[in-house]
Amino acid sequence: MLASYAQVNRGAFHMKAVQQRERTGPGTVAKALSLLDLVASYERPVRFTALLKASALPKATLHRLLQTLTEQRLLVYNEEMQTYGLGSRLVSLAHTAWQQFSLAPLARPYIDALAETIGETIHLAQLDNGHVLYLDKRSAGQPIAMYSQTGKIAPAYCTGVGKAMLAFLPGPAIDRAITQQSFERFTAATLVSPEALEADLRLTAQRGYAIDNQEHEEGIICIAVPILGSMGRLFGAISITGSTARLALSDLEAHLPTLLAAAEQIGKDAQIWQAPS
Repeated sequence: MLASYAQVNRGAFHMKAVQQRERTGPGTVAKALSLLDLVASYERPVRFTALLKASALPKATLHRLLQTLTEQRLLVYNEEMQTYGLGSRLVSLAHTAWQQFSLAPLARPYIDALAETIGETIHLAQLDNGHVLYLDKRSAGQPIAMYSQTGKIAPAYCTGVGKAMLAFLPGPAIDRAITQQSFERFTAATLVSPEALEADLRLTAQRGYAIDNQEHEEGIICIAVPILGSMGRLFGAISITGSTARLALSDLEAHLPTLLAAAEQIGKDAQIWQAPS
């Protein structure tokens, strides 16, 4: 299942810039950034031959870009294994971006409090090009194995946080986000059509929270609510996740008032945080 979704991700990261004429300037920058995306999509060190097969770049161009990115510490090359991976400079840039633009730092005390009070796994997420980007996660007292990890990308159409965010986007943005979904089937409960997702999003908007009833992973359920500003601006979403081995959706829904209160506080803080000085 996870391998299949990684393949979908890898296809989504395909380099459009390679169709442009090779020259300096924005075209070269776009190619380099797309190459970084491609290396990252493997989630492990990758050989030159694999990158050459996966990209449409000519061999000489690919080699030159890899060399430049390595020299700039955006990639690291392991001579013994002959593999490329993401470099230390990216880690530094990512950390700075995380601190400046992510909800994670300001939401951390609320996430900590939720996890301690409820005792189940808590997720914080934002939308990224129609998909879910996990910003933070607190494991339950009894941790359960699941796909989600901080920094990972997941589908929006079959996750609680994803549907909570999609349902509260303005109309045109919802339509655009729906076209970005792959509608791959992960379980028997996965929504696999735009029509099914649209119906679910209408229900989500009416009740004010989303449900993931084993739609992304067998045995994993969750409820999620959007994080909204005072004017309805969407900042992200938070969720409570549990295992069907010991919980039902009604058990999670019993914590809905606490989850909504936390989302409201994070939304207020985010409104102030993003206000121009």
